[in-house]
Amino acid sequence: MVIERIQRRLMAAAPGGREAIVSQIIIRALLIVFLMAALVAVFVWVAARKSDDLSIDRQQHVIATVLEQSFRTIAHDQEAATVWDDSVVALRTKPRDLKWLDDNLGIWFHTYYGHDEIFIVDQDDRPVYAMREGRRRDADEYGRSAGTVAAPLIAELRAKMRGGVKTARASSVLTPGAIDLGTVHGHPAIISVKPVVTDTGEIPQTPGTEYFHISIRYLDGSFIADLARRYQLEGGHFAPAPPDDEDISRVPLRTRAGNVIGYFVWIPFRPGTAMLGQVTPALVISLLLVFGTIGWLLYRISRSTLQLSAARSQAQHLADHDPLTGLANRALFDRRLNQELSRLGGGRSLALLYVDLDHFKNVNDHLGHPTGDLLICALARVLNSVAPGDLVARLGGDEFAIVHVGDNAARSGERLARKIHKALARPVDLGHGEVLIGASIGLSVAPADGTDPVELVRRADIALYDAKHGGRRRHSFFTEAMGDRIRERNEIERELREAMRTGDGLSVVYQPFFAAQGGAALGAEALIRWNHETRGPIPPDTFVPIAEECGLIETLNEWVLEQACFAAARWPAGSVAVNLSAVQLRNVTLAERVYAILKRTRLSPGRLELEITESSFLESSEKCRSNLGWLRDIGIRIALDDFGTGYSSFKHLGGLDIDRIKIDRSFVATIQPGVGGSPVVQAIVDLARISGLTTTAEGIETEQQRLYLTSIGCDVLQGFLLAAPMSASDVEARFSGRQGADPA
Repeated sequence: MVIERIQRRLMAAAPGGREAIVSQIIIRALLIVFLMAALVAVFVWVAARKSDDLSIDRQQHVIATVLEQSFRTIAHDQEAATVWDDSVVALRTKPRDLKWLDDNLGIWFHTYYGHDEIFIVDQDDRPVYAMREGRRRDADEYGRSAGTVAAPLIAELRAKMRGGVKTARASSVLTPGAIDLGTVHGHPAIISVKPVVTDTGEIPQTPGTEYFHISIRYLDGSFIADLARRYQLEGGHFAPAPPDDEDISRVPLRTRAGNVIGYFVWIPFRPGTAMLGQVTPALVISLLLVFGTIGWLLYRISRSTLQLSAARSQAQHLADHDPLTGLANRALFDRRLNQELSRLGGGRSLALLYVDLDHFKNVNDHLGHPTGDLLICALARVLNSVAPGDLVARLGGDEFAIVHVGDNAARSGERLARKIHKALARPVDLGHGEVLIGASIGLSVAPADGTDPVELVRRADIALYDAKHGGRRRHSFFTEAMGDRIRERNEIERELREAMRTGDGLSVVYQPFFAAQGGAALGAEALIRWNHETRGPIPPDTFVPIAEECGLIETLNEWVLEQACFAAARWPAGSVAVNLSAVQLRNVTLAERVYAILKRTRLSPGRLELEITESSFLESSEKCRSNLGWLRDIGIRIALDDFGTGYSSFKHLGGLDIDRIKIDRSFVATIQPGVGGSPVVQAIVDLARISGLTTTAEGIETEQQRLYLTSIGCDVLQGFLLAAPMSASDVEARFSGRQGADPA
């Protein structure tokens, strides 16, 4: 608002008036800056001094408190050995065990607590033990060392003790004592006197006849050094006289009589001064920044129109581009496509390329969405590099589009598609690792495929669908036949939904499987069939993939499972095998749903075998592993279907809770007369046996195949040679009438 007002005034004023207005602005701004700077400087200086004073007062209070606490600590240290029956006995026993006194009442106090001197006097105040600086000394040193200083304290404590003393375990102070400051051997020291008394009360002691333990701790030695280090007091030391330097803080060491025996001095920490030293450069810099801001403000006034224009351009850019990749978004794509289509003519054509990453969902699921975003950005860079002169747009998710214009856009567009495939044939570097991923591309060409942008986009999308279903990592041009297939697919989807709603045309047939040795019927595999009222029988290979794409597969497979369980419950023997889809395996409620169906149909879990494919398990292995574990826990058997067509690796079996592997029919078909069998099938059977798994071979159509599979140890056989798919009642009849008969 201020800038706008200044701008209006400048625009309304004459050139000379504009200069006057600018001069007034500068003068007023400078006055405000100097006034603010002065106020800030005064405030900071006063705050710094106040902070210093408070800090010094606090440090002095801390030192005084620590000294007072140290007095109590020394007396408390003494009670560790003076309130003890053993100490009373040791001092009364003649001759005294000096080694024991060293270890418990003398040298030990120096090594453990850091006390500098220890003396012990008897009931007549005569010294009986002396220790100084960790070495036992002659007891007579007491008189030469601390006798004069300690005498008043001993007399004071004798007076206290004549009234008798009781140890109080519930209190932090167990016995009375006397403590004061004094000078010992020229050292300022803490002198503490404590009585040696019984801790149990079982040793009789006449009040006033106790031995006294005298402990001395120098203040100018390790005590001061530890204090300075613990509380980070710079230059902390003892001084016999107060320092002349006003910048040095001091705490007087006074006796109880008020006599000063010295000073604890240190260089105080002044946070205000330290802060001022740090803030002053910042204040100077801030002042310079303010002047710079004034200059920038004046510059902005003159350049405001340009900035507004730039802001408008930036806003337009953000409205037209994808924030993640910086590519054109759908809005810009639609406008540019319309523009380019309106300019076609003179032999020029336009190719629209729809690009979609293959298996991008797996990247997000397994590596996380941040990695998916990195991959999206990497693909954007690839597309920009191979199509520098074209419009590259991100339409959403992992879907991209390229608008390519040329004299022969169909040919050059195909070359562009091949460049994309070639670029994605190399691993994409994501910074913290590489990912190998491909893309499917659909192309439509204008004017050959029309010039309506909506129709052109629809046809490119149809071509993309064809590329994906043709094997991925490929590209397809739109053809009318593709449109017919899409319409046919959509019609089948609609009719499948209706059939599932009404149940008309859908049925389940059962193909038995037999023991390789003996040929006994062991059970049957449930297979869905759809007999359309007008189209006739529709193969499962046609409508099952459509059910997977449109989200119907879970409902469809559960219906098959329930029908199969109802049928098997009526059979006198044998098991039923039912296929599970990848969608069902990822559903956390799978085990609950299967258990509910078994309970509703009254089929024993041991008679149900669920078949999964290796690829469906690997799509979401953690969820699948949990579901398979629950299913096996309730007694259901798990079979790995189509083994040999996916990853075909026994290393994946280690993480799978399965009971059986089914050898795919494509391997069984290689067993031909005169060929001598199949080494691959032989290897699968041998490895399965070593892994503790049974094997089923499906798709057996010749006697040669049956005999070979039986000879190499395959456990179960299934195929048209043995039995074609049949109704549930036929399976029931087979179990009832011809169970165990050789189907061959």
